[in-house]
Amino acid sequence: MKLTIHHLYADMMNLYGDRGNVISIKKRCEWRGIPVEVVDVGLGERVKPTGCDIFLFGGGQDREQALLADDLSGSKGADLRAIVEDGGVVLGVCGGYQLMGHSYETPDGEKLPGVGIFDLHTEPRKPDEERLIGNVLVRVRAPETREVREVVGFENHGGRTRLGDTEPLGELVIGHGNNGEDGTEGARRLNAYGTYLHGSLLPKNPWLTDQLILGALRRVDDAFELEPLDDATEHRAFESVSGRIAGRRTG
Repeated sequence: MKLTIHHLYADMMNLYGDRGNVISIKKRCEWRGIPVEVVDVGLGERVKPTGCDIFLFGGGQDREQALLADDLSGSKGADLRAIVEDGGVVLGVCGGYQLMGHSYETPDGEKLPGVGIFDLHTEPRKPDEERLIGNVLVRVRAPETREVREVVGFENHGGRTRLGDTEPLGELVIGHGNNGEDGTEGARRLNAYGTYLHGSLLPKNPWLTDQLILGALRRVDDAFELEPLDDATEHRAFESVSGRIAGRRTG
């Protein structure tokens, strides 16, 4: 069993170290003896699922998003929609997340079409509105157990994302999230996840990394279980960061 990580637009969408998400998945697989291949998918290149895959979008600027919107408007976008409908694992961060909705409107008023994986759209901030910047703490329900877990990260975006008939990824404890108003952060549908959290997201939240890996591997073997790792160091780091964000005492 081999996991393939498809890094979409790796040379264009890599704000705030989003490539660290690729590294986190790769290392946590290798530590368990699970073979991993990383495939960069650029402009004009088709996605080629293997049956055991994770697809990653990072964040980028408006110029990059315009190029991506055009590239995703054809067969690549249709392929990604079909992958999600079939239970495939997709994670989009910031600009990648915005393009997973129906549309993203730039500050200049250009309305870019999205892939339509999530029922959401993103509007530009108004002239009197600030960018949404800072550390974030979110409560997320684990997909399998529905246990409430915490996720930490960093956001920096001007766009305001409005959810339609789509479940948010989580509820804000600290931060601005989708729009700074409704207390939601990100979106989730089937095995597709969208979020504004950089940081990189996955190294800071190893349980979420494992959830993506498990979702991909169970498409091949629905009884597959991940071997536990000694995450004591990761847990201490997480508690330190989450405690600092929330003003809690740790240690």
